[in-house]
Formats: sequence, C-alpha cells, structure tokens
Amino acid sequence: MQNDVLELGVNIDHVATLRQARYAGQSGSHCAEPCVVQAALEAEKGGATGITAHLREDRRHVQDDDLVALNEQISTRLNFELGNSPDIVALAVSLAPYSACIVPENRQEVTTEGGLDVHSNKDDLMPAISMLQQAGVRVSLFIDPSVRQVEAAAECGVEMIELHTGKYANAITAKGLSDEVSRMRECAQLANQSGLQVNAGHGITTGNLPGLFDVPHLKELNVGHHLVSRALHAGLCAAVKEMCEVMSNYRG
Repeated sequence: MQNDVLELGVNIDHVATLRQARYAGQSGSHCAEPCVVQAALEAEKGGATGITAHLREDRRHVQDDDLVALNEQISTRLNFELGNSPDIVALAVSLAPYSACIVPENRQEVTTEGGLDVHSNKDDLMPAISMLQQAGVRVSLFIDPSVRQVEAAAECGVEMIELHTGKYANAITAKGLSDEVSRMRECAQLANQSGLQVNAGHGITTGNLPGLFDVPHLKELNVGHHLVSRALHAGLCAAVKEMCEVMSNYRG
C-alpha cells in the first residue's frame, strides 16, 4: 500500500460532551449547543478528510440522531466508532457509513483507554464485522501496537487497523517514546504486509505528532481532544489547518 497524503479524521465527541453538559436529555432542543454537525462542517473547511464520532452504549456524548445527521450532511467520510454492542452495530449497519471502527468500552473510563484484545475475542467480533462488511462498511479495529493483535486483526478479514497511540502520547522519557515508536513501526510494517490500511489515534497533538513520522505506512490519523481544545482559542477550522500543516511533512 502506498501513501499519497496523510489524512485527518476529526473526532467531534468532545463537542457533543460540551453540549451534553448543559443539554443532556435535550440534545434535540433548538437551544442545544454546540452543534456537532456545524463543528464537523468547520473541520471539513479546515481540511479534515473525514469525521469520526463514537456512539457509546451509555450515550454519554454523541447521540443516535447525531450520527444520522452527520451521515446525511457532511461532505467527506463518516467514521462510526462503536463498541461491540448489538443495537449500535445495527444502527451502523442501517446507516452504512464509509467506515466503522470497533473499540473497547468501559463505562467507568473518561475516554478509550486501550486497544481491543482481538486475539482473545475473535469469535465475539466476527458477527459484527461480517454484518458491517455486508452493508458495504469498511471495518477497522482499534488495537494496541502488538504483533499478536495485528495478526489477529488480519485473520478477522478487516480492511484497517487503528493503532492506539495513547502510551506514546503519555510517555515521559526518551526511552518510553522510543520503545513505543519501535512497537508501532513493527506493527505498521506487518499490517501493511498483511494488506491492512494503517491508521492511528489517541492523544495526538501538533506537538507530539512529528515523533510519529518514523512510523511507516500511516494513512489516517484520528484526532479529537487536542483539536477541540485548540478550537477554544483559534476556532476549529484554524485548529484543523494547523494539524494538517504539520501532517503534510509525513513521508510514509
């Protein structure tokens, strides 16, 4: 697989989180703000090549109607993040977005804290993967940078993996950073050899992104919290432009 340009999927979950802080249970109100669709359109203006939204089982931020509206109104691609929950898989199948990324879910976590254990849960994941693919949806699995997990993802027949970059983002020593980049390099090379598209996400910022440029075969980054945080000062369109400018230095 050859890379032309490193693409950016903007995760708008934290926009929905802000709305729900004031309008939980009233997200359909004409007063409810901020609007996740408007945020997505601003991200597209800034250069986003896709919009990511995670519909959690407890509906803590993104709501079902948000996914319907995003699927109808954005002009790029919708990446539907979801846990392996039957009702949410069914919604994803009915909407048939461009892609779906299956992630682990823990009700107590603030945000996704690690990757799927695909190796131990292939039998549980396969029905959802099959249903999504039959609906024409490209499937990604969110995994830690582990050779065993990449091999298991390839065995599941998915189109993509998304490498969890949280440990890299939170590393506080040079060795910790180096070790994480080495793991991601190995996994990205194996995934590419296995015919998998390689995406990455979690904790990525304009500051730590250049350290990921040593990881080959990256196709798409999914970034949320950093961009929404920057948007408070610069606006979301400008924040996305800043990220895209840094990403343009990636050479695969």
